[in-house]
Amino acid sequence: MIAEAIIIQNNVVLMVKQYVERGDIVWNFPGGGIKEGESPEQACIREVREETGFDIQLKVLLKERNKKYSFIGEVVGGDLFLDTDNQDNLDIIEIAWIPLTELEKFDFITLPMLELAIKRVPYGIS
Repeated sequence: MIAEAIIIQNNVVLMVKQYVERGDIVWNFPGGGIKEGESPEQACIREVREETGFDIQLKVLLKERNKKYSFIGEVVGGDLFLDTDNQDNLDIIEIAWIPLTELEKFDFITLPMLELAIKRVPYGIS
């Protein structure tokens, strides 16, 4: 089970550049595995904090499919920071706010979710 957050503000979206199981390097929304005893919401908030340094608030569950939970979230505190001492972050190369216009950064998984998020909650997008 996985939980991820799509966080859009001022025409940028928060992404992590990471190695994935198939060996590729891709830009993904921050998130990760749900631990035993955690709700998808709790896992999403924890994972985003661990991967990006940001504290977030979840606004809505955008989609749930095959035990993968995609939430729309917003930053409520913290600073952009990649904790390289955290062993769970070893697959992460970079974290960044990616302009929504840089379509080459998104793939067949992230682009449809991004488009769905923009349609669902157009707040903060100018």
